Amino acid sequence: MTSARTSPGLLGAPRFALLDGPSPLQRLPRLSAALGGGVEIWIKREDLLPVAFGGNKLRNLEYLVGAAIEDGAEAIVTSGRRWSNHCRLTAAAGARAGLDVHVVLTGPPNAAARGPRLDKLLGATVHWAATADRSERAELVRRVLERLNADHKKPYEIPTGGSSITGALGQVDAAFELDDQANALGVTFDAVIVPTATGGTQAGLLAGLRSRGAATSVIGFTVAHPAVELRPTIEALLSELGPRLGTTVSKDEIELDNGELGEGYGEPSEAARIAARQLARTEGLFVDPIYTAKALAGLGTRVRGGHLTGKRVVFWHAGGLPSLFEPGLEEEP
Repeated sequence: MTSARTSPGLLGAPRFALLDGPSPLQRLPRLSAALGGGVEIWIKREDLLPVAFGGNKLRNLEYLVGAAIEDGAEAIVTSGRRWSNHCRLTAAAGARAGLDVHVVLTGPPNAAARGPRLDKLLGATVHWAATADRSERAELVRRVLERLNADHKKPYEIPTGGSSITGALGQVDAAFELDDQANALGVTFDAVIVPTATGGTQAGLLAGLRSRGAATSVIGFTVAHPAVELRPTIEALLSELGPRLGTTVSKDEIELDNGELGEGYGEPSEAARIAARQLARTEGLFVDPIYTAKALAGLGTRVRGGHLTGKRVVFWHAGGLPSLFEPGLEEEP
């Protein structure tokens, strides 16, 4: 059993500290100008969170690892694609907590993949499914859990993306952090633009902002599953988060945009590549090509279409930068 300790977090939930302060909130004046100057764009630098190349999933993991520790777990099991930001950060969080980590990846196995190399460097055991079938990956997760239990090594399962009600508490913390930063700067944000794959970040941010009385909209650009599949997950998370936070969030406030989904998760789009180049060449910042870049492309589309004219918006940089070097996802020459 790990010797790691937790402390009370949001709503008294056990929290294992992984952050050392707020992520930076910065203006992007050159990107704003490049997009026509009608919108004031800021960026929330979740990519600069302090562990294993950063990423917003560290917030979920503070509560998920906290729950695992309180449950007396000796091992963590999670799953994702080979470039998964969540899987890499779970491996890092487990290393910090002294827990074994087992990562189950969508197949087929890829010896050149960078993400699994980082998972292994962090001490995780990597299990590959044979194919890309999600049911096969889920069955492999079940077998890994079964094996750990048989070996009397108590496991704690973390869902793909860490998007459970426990994990979403970390994103509520992020909403509070953004609200505190806005108040300190004396500004009000009209919208937050976020990539959304499993729904936990969008649900947590929306619930957290509403509980603070902020009317800021949270616009999620789908990067993995279409809105019709994702909406029920976000609705379910909000239905549980809202009462806990003493607020009510209407289903009508869930804004999902499929416009940049392209051919699906893990498939770079030309619009995303163009948006990533524009951010790099105006602000010197990188985004990954298959997740954050798609939301960035969506921001550009809305700005050019006049839908955000006169607004002040925050672009949520979710992290995931190692996938810039993933075979098949690299920037084209």
